Amino acid sequence: MKRILLIDDDQNLVSLLSSYLIGEGFFVHSVYDIRSALVVLKKDSPDLIISDIMIQKLNGYDFIKVLKLDPFVFHIPVIFLTAKGMTADRIKGYNLGCHAYLTKPFNPRELLAIIKSIFRNIEILQKRSIYSATRTFASTNISTNLTPRERSILKLVVQGYMNKEIAINLNIGLRNVEKYIGRLLSKMNCRNRIELAKLIMDFD
Repeated sequence: MKRILLIDDDQNLVSLLSSYLIGEGFFVHSVYDIRSALVVLKKDSPDLIISDIMIQKLNGYDFIKVLKLDPFVFHIPVIFLTAKGMTADRIKGYNLGCHAYLTKPFNPRELLAIIKSIFRNIEILQKRSIYSATRTFASTNISTNLTPRERSILKLVVQGYMNKEIAINLNIGLRNVEKYIGRLLSKMNCRNRIELAKLIMDFD
């Protein structure tokens, strides 16, 4: 379930929009100011942020500036909901790194379409990255000291397969898969499978 952080000081809008998005299958954490949003981000990282711009004290523009300076959350896509509909306002939002800009009043279905489009584009980029990394892996020097079985398992690790899925895919025992993973971690000098996958993908 995708998690959305909703920030707006209009409590009626927050209530209605939260109910709508929850009904569409999202988990929604709503807050009424930027400071509360920053507290939430310290505890949990949402998949997408929807924020009003015209908020007292810290506004939406200030918020996105803070996000882009934090290496742990700078990648989270941001949608601005605002009554500020001037071209200059939209340009400022896009220049600061927002993914979409929707002017109030808006149709919730349009917002939903934007959200789905953002998630779909992220998924496409991730799949392309995995595919490219897997294809590049076959010709990299890093694989020269691996056995054919180790190379097969490593490719599946890069593609996100878990040990049980690898065992089924290659028709081998789960314990054997665990042993191969251990050898790969040792050969690649990695602490876990995440580091192992990242090491291969960095060669893209």
